[in-house]
Amino acid sequence: MTENPASRKVKQRAFLGVEHSARALRWVPRLGAASENRALAMAQSHGISELIARVLAGRDVSVDEAAEFLEPSLRQLMPDPHTLTDCEQAASRLLQAVRDGEKVAIFGDYDVDGACSSALLYRFLRTLGLDAEIYIPDRIFEGYGPNPQAIGALIDGGAGLIVTVDCGSTSHESLAVARSRGIDVVVIDHHQVGVDLPECTALVNPNREDDLSGQGHLCAAGVVFLVLVATLRALRQAGDMRAGRIDLLSWLDIVALATVCDVVPLKGLNRAYVVKGLIVARALSNPGLSALFKRAGLAGPVTPYHFGFLIGPRINAGGRIGDAALGSRLLTVHDTEEAEAIAERLDQLNRERQAIEAAMLEEAEADAITEFGTGEGVGVIVTAREGWHPGIVGLLASRLKDRFARPAFAIAFDANGRGTGSGRSIAGFDLGRMVRAAVEEGILIKGGGHAMAAGLTVRREKLSTLRAFFEEHAREAVEALSADAVLKIDGALNASGATLDLIDRLEAAGPYGSGHPQPVFAVPDHKLRDARVIGTGGHVKVTLESADGAHLDGIAFRAADKPLGEMLLASRGRRLNVAGSLSGDYWQGRRRVQLRIIDAAEPA
Repeated sequence: MTENPASRKVKQRAFLGVEHSARALRWVPRLGAASENRALAMAQSHGISELIARVLAGRDVSVDEAAEFLEPSLRQLMPDPHTLTDCEQAASRLLQAVRDGEKVAIFGDYDVDGACSSALLYRFLRTLGLDAEIYIPDRIFEGYGPNPQAIGALIDGGAGLIVTVDCGSTSHESLAVARSRGIDVVVIDHHQVGVDLPECTALVNPNREDDLSGQGHLCAAGVVFLVLVATLRALRQAGDMRAGRIDLLSWLDIVALATVCDVVPLKGLNRAYVVKGLIVARALSNPGLSALFKRAGLAGPVTPYHFGFLIGPRINAGGRIGDAALGSRLLTVHDTEEAEAIAERLDQLNRERQAIEAAMLEEAEADAITEFGTGEGVGVIVTAREGWHPGIVGLLASRLKDRFARPAFAIAFDANGRGTGSGRSIAGFDLGRMVRAAVEEGILIKGGGHAMAAGLTVRREKLSTLRAFFEEHAREAVEALSADAVLKIDGALNASGATLDLIDRLEAAGPYGSGHPQPVFAVPDHKLRDARVIGTGGHVKVTLESADGAHLDGIAFRAADKPLGEMLLASRGRRLNVAGSLSGDYWQGRRRVQLRIIDAAEPA
């Protein structure tokens, strides 16, 4: 049979002719013909600059959505909270707790989203005069989610209501303990969950199968915020004057922090949370956040980058290798001295975490190279060792995923053969679904997560079975994704065109993150006047020079021992195509332009 030429997939032309870059990517223009037309219509209809119109069109913003997208309104984007299944029941139960003056125990997760979710609910309840406490389980000794012992202890401590945040959707046994003792539980979560739900008073999770709200992209703190909106409305309808004490908008910095750090798509309500939350954050009105920003060396206004790379890792360090409750305590503290003490401790733990991670990463990469080579032809990278710190395995998985461009897991086994693992995925492959399938097959003790990240618990004797299961499940899909691996380029840029004014215009179309990627520009055929390794992290710093003599500084993070860094260092004094994102960084009080390099290629 003769193939119909019209049915063939037309291969997109390579940008600058780059078919194979340092990172083995093919460069392609982000905008196709339809997006080019949409950008033109957007610029003409709304008076938006051509560059900004191109950025929006390349991220699937329609002509009609453009104006609202550039100025997102929380009021317009926020749904009626009652569209979330069980939200009305959750608000009703919280209202009852407020009326009756019950003690409320908040059971949170040990990551940033869990800390933020716990802090939001705690601040709400304490402002209304309730006795509230936060319980964050120990990552190593208790693991993720509610456990029967902790639930029992909270009830023994006088809790009349337990609210789990960022966890609880699959905690059947633990919630049964509360029910057997006559204590209500409200679950506020966002993790993927099947049809078998635990018994509780309310389970608010936009990712439960019977939820039709369309808010499944929210992180847990975003869901908590909606529940608090519903509760505040119920409080006002009940004529409770204490409702006047609550200013939910003043806590949007906490919601924004969670939204950025949990890497949920920056679309719809999430984007409004971050845009408005950054405004609150820049006022530095939260003593804990302010102290941690100071300790982390914040320069200039708060950005999503600062949330994701300065604040998030430090809060997470408490849950990974220290006191898991430090993060939520930092976000709820009012005393400046206490805030500074917690911030100092988190900063110290983060430095310790970095040292542990570096040693483990060296072992993990060596094991992965021995087992999987370059990763080509492999579906999933799975590394495991006894003695690894369970709190660091997620970071290892992320580094391995970046290095091999494959979904990756790192598993820490204890002396009893029980392994705690974490995985990170590549775009287009649902890791959480694969892990849940392994649970259903009886390979894992427990496991779950999102499309891009998952956690698991496995016995050592099941490791080879798990590897085979993952490989069979993922290889074909991952190979297809890898074969189509491209770097989407928004446009070409000369060093002289990289100005602070351009950055300001680009920021108007932000914030950028998951689901709304940072614009990537190619800087073609520029001479590398300088290229050298700086810092302890193996960063490669370069200075690019255009034909007209303009200079542009660039940096490739953690690239020295990778193909990208090797190409940059070997090209000193030569001409190169470089691709990256522009940022306006502050140095010694002055704002400067910098290119964050993500790829490079030889000129055609």
